[in-house]
Amino acid sequence: MKNKLFFTVLVVFFLAFAVSPVSAQSAPASTTSILEEIARHLERLNYSEAIDLFDTINPADAASTPILLIKASVLNSAGRTDEARGIAQDVIAREPGNTDALFILSVIESASGRQREQLAVLENIARANPGNADALADLGNAHLQTRSWRNAITYFDQALEIDPQNMNALIGMATVYRLSRDPNNAEAMLNQAVRLHPDQAAPYHERARLYNGFGFTVQALDDLEKARERDADDYWIAIDLGNVYLELYRKEDALAEFERAVRINPREFLAYAYTAGIKDEFGDYEGAERDYIVMASLNPEYYFAFEGIGMHKMRKGEWAQARDAFMEAYTQAPSEYYYALLAASSWMRADNIPAPRQFLNQVMARVRRESIDYYILRLYYDLSGYVYSGENDMLHRVNREEDSEVKARMLFYLAQYYDIRGNTNLANRYYIQFSELNQQQLPEWRLGEWIIASRNLTSN
Repeated sequence: MKNKLFFTVLVVFFLAFAVSPVSAQSAPASTTSILEEIARHLERLNYSEAIDLFDTINPADAASTPILLIKASVLNSAGRTDEARGIAQDVIAREPGNTDALFILSVIESASGRQREQLAVLENIARANPGNADALADLGNAHLQTRSWRNAITYFDQALEIDPQNMNALIGMATVYRLSRDPNNAEAMLNQAVRLHPDQAAPYHERARLYNGFGFTVQALDDLEKARERDADDYWIAIDLGNVYLELYRKEDALAEFERAVRINPREFLAYAYTAGIKDEFGDYEGAERDYIVMASLNPEYYFAFEGIGMHKMRKGEWAQARDAFMEAYTQAPSEYYYALLAASSWMRADNIPAPRQFLNQVMARVRRESIDYYILRLYYDLSGYVYSGENDMLHRVNREEDSEVKARMLFYLAQYYDIRGNTNLANRYYIQFSELNQQQLPEWRLGEWIIASRNLTSN
């Protein structure tokens, strides 16, 4: 949404600049060509290159309000919100009534999560121009973000009194109804928005969200496909369409939509979470691994990305890299002790068994001593010191375990334990028992499947 707003602003101010006094007095062809080059970089989301080009515009043009506001928008899209805010505020200080500058500042404040400041800017616009339906609709949406339903409704009503066809106000009011669990009135507002704005994607997109939220998946699909026809560059339409395809078990189509979302905005994290999972399921392991790596670079706090990386590194026998990935996952999610076991297992393979005793000791200190988790960790701790003890006790505990999920997980780590020790026959026995419990929700399931397939193991 932020990038889409930016491109709208860019077009508006590009046209404004083309007929501005500044462009008539200086070298419009040169400035115009630079702006066109900036636009090309922005289509590829090359923000740094686009921003650098502003320094090549001649000073008279660069100091004009339209160019400054374009630059503020680009800086905001690049995440450099403080610089963007500074430019917008400087323009407003010189031109207090510049509605375009105020709108851009409101977008910047929204991108920064400064809702109170955004509300203040929008209220300034509304006070300066009480007949500005767009400002009133934006105020309504700002109050929606803070779940202030009454204030949102007030502003949407005011906007619709001024402009009964205002698309943002119609969609905003429908959103209030949807969140209030009033689907009939929400649908009525969105039907009106579709009728009044049949060439716009937003009404179809919002109606699709309404339909999908209430279980009308086929109707949602129809609206999302219409939304895509009207705006093929909207990231969130692609994401929502991919999710609907998933609900309809059309996974190839879903993957195509999520990959389209990646092409639209390769720096947005969410689409990769879907593409990686589907590629894993389809057996495109190299593609899945690449997507997990991108996910980890874009959102280093998303530890599931490191889990995915670790799994694929284990699959390929790249033990040191697998260890590092699982260590990062465990650092971020220390309650998920199985990341520690996967890290230890990879670590011992990378170093020919010794190494993680101190690490495992730290992990065991966090686990309840009488739990089965503690005993499997202790088994690995002893193994890392070449002390083979506790195997029979662990086997008895696993056999007595009544929770199928816990039992499956322990069987997997017993199999890993015997693999590390070089006892492939015992390892294979426990991999098969693990598989027979069919606990496909476990992260270890993928590893177990790969190992069983690579060894051609079958149940007796």
